[in-house]
Amino acid sequence: MNVNANRSKLAASSSNYIAIMAGGIGSRFWPSSTADHPKQFLDILGVGKSLIRLTFERCLHLVPVENILIVTNIRYKQLVQNHLPELPERNILCEPSMNNTAPCVAYTAMHIKARNPEAVFAVLPSDHVILKEKEYIDRLSEAFDFATNNEAIVTLGIQPTRPDTGYGYIETDNNASPDQDELKVISFKEKPNVEVAQQYLDAGNYYWNAGMFVWSVKTIISAYEKYAGGILETLCIDDSKFGTDEEQAYINEVYPKTESISVDYAILEKADNTYTLPADIGWSDLGTWNSLYSYLEKDQNENIVQAHKHHISETKNTLIRAQNERTIVIKGLDNYIVVDEPGALLIYPKGDEQEIKAVVQSLTKPN
Repeated sequence: MNVNANRSKLAASSSNYIAIMAGGIGSRFWPSSTADHPKQFLDILGVGKSLIRLTFERCLHLVPVENILIVTNIRYKQLVQNHLPELPERNILCEPSMNNTAPCVAYTAMHIKARNPEAVFAVLPSDHVILKEKEYIDRLSEAFDFATNNEAIVTLGIQPTRPDTGYGYIETDNNASPDQDELKVISFKEKPNVEVAQQYLDAGNYYWNAGMFVWSVKTIISAYEKYAGGILETLCIDDSKFGTDEEQAYINEVYPKTESISVDYAILEKADNTYTLPADIGWSDLGTWNSLYSYLEKDQNENIVQAHKHHISETKNTLIRAQNERTIVIKGLDNYIVVDEPGALLIYPKGDEQEIKAVVQSLTKPN
């Protein structure tokens, strides 16, 4: 798809903004993803571009570059500039502390309001994979239109293909018209066990929560006033600072005082004006090494090998990643994750992957 061919359409949508959330650490991708260089800045797919770069380029089909914001931790500002050199510096919103997504979205809304009180904006993760780009762009365009014309919180819901226990679910109204695009949300469900996930799948009116939202500035600020007034009150002691050269210093002072809570808990689970657009967009959140293994193409032995110099024998069903110049020699592994980084080497059974996060946390605890 040619970005330049869409310039006239983008000009007509100057009130549409996209905020890409890029402040997470991605600890489940250790040792490649670390606190100093998290997942969104990695070429985890082996395509020559980081996940945040791929996300940014998709967004250019929807809004002009000056309407794309990156919301990240202040320690990652230079990384954002390295990966997205064409992005204006003022479009990098820096959180001084990691207080979860509710303060993050509220800060973003106040910043955009200062620039354009009539704006509608999408909140998108920086580290997900989208295979069907055209369908993705079409669906987000519909979400922008619906959020522009209605006082609604809009989510993209992914049609589940298996009883996955790693995702939250969105329950929609079973009585919706078959030709209705926007489905009223009844409730948001936490990650279920496999039995409950199967029940959701069988019911047919549940979707995976992909963490993609669209709303107008007015709608989301109104929701904070109603459901999370404390966050807004803390951020808006002096709301004249938003959109000025004093914004960062002001945010550095007030932001750490906000409640640490997700936007799901603070807003979405309480709001009664939430709708889902079912989206078949080839989505994966790439949350773990196993999800990456499921996504990527494998060789004849069902291995994935991302390494420059290697000799792999009698090994199958294994993911091997070594982005340095060191030669990798492996024999006799089955169903393993092997990740070689300058600071650490991971060799772990795929079936025990959920243990890795706890192991990493134990390694970082002071003696």
